[in-house]
Amino acid sequence: METISENRSFAGTQGVYRHRSQSTGTDMTFGLYLPEAAQFGRVPVLWYLSGLTCTHENAMTKAAAQQWCDEAGIAIIFPDTSPRGEDVADDEAYDLGKGAGFYVNATQDPWKPHFQMWQYIVHELPELVSDNFAIDRDAMGITGHSMGGHGALTIAMTHPDRYRSVSAFAPIANPTQSDWGRKQLSAYLGDDEAAWRAHDATLLMTEHGYPGEVLIDQGSSDQFLDLLKPEALAHAMMARRQPGQFRMQPGYDHSYFFVQSFMADHVMWHAERLL
Repeated sequence: METISENRSFAGTQGVYRHRSQSTGTDMTFGLYLPEAAQFGRVPVLWYLSGLTCTHENAMTKAAAQQWCDEAGIAIIFPDTSPRGEDVADDEAYDLGKGAGFYVNATQDPWKPHFQMWQYIVHELPELVSDNFAIDRDAMGITGHSMGGHGALTIAMTHPDRYRSVSAFAPIANPTQSDWGRKQLSAYLGDDEAAWRAHDATLLMTEHGYPGEVLIDQGSSDQFLDLLKPEALAHAMMARRQPGQFRMQPGYDHSYFFVQSFMADHVMWHAERLL
């Protein structure tokens, strides 16, 4: 593993690291913020999954998470959103290919060789960081924004034993019924829609739910509401009587200004369940 940079941030350290991934067959880069508490022992960790077009860097520099993570005594990890490299398949559209891995394991060519983001996020990267940093792998939470919110919810509901807490900012809530989903799921997983069900938070909420509480924030002025379909997930939560909060925040859009505004709430939500 290669250290790209390490910077003092509040009382902790914001690092950026690169390694060769067995899951994707490419070099992968991730950001990891370690709070001051990591100097004295292993700390809980919050996974932050980013949205379309993002790299590891977007949320690391724009989400304003470090201060709150340092105060709470938890680490936060910012993975990339897709494999990268000259031999990695891509598409001219912003919402498919590089920067748009959708947190699935692709089964279709040309995506299958490298787009194994579910395997990378759920299995490979947690093992890597716990082996190399003061991370408590038994105290993990997961959150994300937009496509990353989709990833966080679907991963947590599929593996509730791995993630003790889950939240999301403006998640793609019902991708099997949205152009932010049908296009990508058919490309990565094929035309059999039965294979898509495991990657739809609304369907997973209806069928399984989550054993703990769920926190979701959605801006009422989000310019992508028709693609995100938050009402589908809200209805599924109500029908299931899922414990948690679904908060429609008045006036907020889809930007990182929205994420910044509620990051402290989310970090503390996770800290209460991880510490």
